[in-house]
Amino acid sequence: MTQHEPDTQPRLLRAVGLPGAVLLGLGSMVGTGVFVSVGIAAGVAGPAVVAATGIAALVATANGLSSAQLAAAHPVSGGTYEYGYRWLSPALGFTAGWMFMLAKSASAATAALGLAGYLLGTLGVGPGAWHVALAVGATLGITGFVAGGIRRSNLGNAVVVSIAIGGLGLLVAFALPTVVAEGADRFTPFLPAGDDVSALLHGAALMFVAFTGYGRIATLGEEVREPRRVIPRAIITTMIVVSLLYVAVAATGVGVLGAEAFGAAAERGAAPLEAVAVALGAPLLVRGLAVAAIAAMAGVLINLVLGLSRVLLAMARRHDAPRFLAAVDARRSSPVASVWTCGLAIAGICLIGDVRVTWSFSAFTVLVYYALTNLSALRLPAEHRLFPRWIPALGLAGCLGLAFWVEPQIWGVGLALLAAGLAGHLLRRKLDVTGD
Repeated sequence: MTQHEPDTQPRLLRAVGLPGAVLLGLGSMVGTGVFVSVGIAAGVAGPAVVAATGIAALVATANGLSSAQLAAAHPVSGGTYEYGYRWLSPALGFTAGWMFMLAKSASAATAALGLAGYLLGTLGVGPGAWHVALAVGATLGITGFVAGGIRRSNLGNAVVVSIAIGGLGLLVAFALPTVVAEGADRFTPFLPAGDDVSALLHGAALMFVAFTGYGRIATLGEEVREPRRVIPRAIITTMIVVSLLYVAVAATGVGVLGAEAFGAAAERGAAPLEAVAVALGAPLLVRGLAVAAIAAMAGVLINLVLGLSRVLLAMARRHDAPRFLAAVDARRSSPVASVWTCGLAIAGICLIGDVRVTWSFSAFTVLVYYALTNLSALRLPAEHRLFPRWIPALGLAGCLGLAFWVEPQIWGVGLALLAAGLAGHLLRRKLDVTGD
């Protein structure tokens, strides 16, 4: 086996068309990003969270188009891990895979904690010991569901996405009179007192993670029918829908609660939109939104476990992860060992119990991952390119420009884990050469 070609292994079933691919993207994005992280970003950026959402959407759109043309040219499981190996180098390919595993495991843990927060709120139980226990239980239950294969996962995803979008639509419609009545009062000062643009960029970095679910479409490239046609269309459609939805929800949260209270609700119980519904004095809306949030978080967990397990599968095929993780269950067309490994890792991260920490860590690592996505897209030859080169160049600059606006201790830990992963990768390669 060469460094550039994985072992010949059983392939996954191409069972996902355009509607299913769009739903996978929506299921990965309409969840933690809108039900939890909008509140976290509002606590950092103040009313400027609306502008931060727009900046994040711009960078994410460039990244999405880069992912689309890479996935269309190279439709296999693994996403930028595979693109890095093919178009950059083994070390950068490994870096992409390692950063993806770190970023999305932290993001999935945030979703699990958010699910637990909304469910406990519905039951009238305050955040506490049950919060973490419930997040771990939900993670393990959903992991078992995903291990059953892509078709079952698609069906479950379609149901939860429909519920989530319906609940958010009701919240925005119900809150509109209040937001209009408050006028500009809730949005001034636009930036936190004494701040220039650092809060805006920090907020944009946090919101960027909320848009990265489109990458799930690319990481499932081996399971998408007609990938050159379906993947770009699915990513573009998903980005348009989610950008509009996020801006509307950010404006709603700030307009009803004010940025400070909106952010505090996210940190206190990981359920900021529930606080918005309570402030509107609509008990039925509170219950309906909680159901939508729980469904959305479940959808995010389904899609993140799917995406993580496919990257781990690709890494195992290249010996960057233990070989047994490359096995595919023929009956279910599912990499069961990889699915359970990812689920257990997510459950472990849930023990941190703090959505601000898990989401911030996810922001830094995923920005590094997508910087490599754009760098790979810049290396595509003309015959594989679907979009002009300035698009991945914009995405690369945006990712590197936002990555270091999160807290220094967060990106310090991220860089340390990146170095540790690369050291392990280089040691493995050296041992392979010595063994030969």
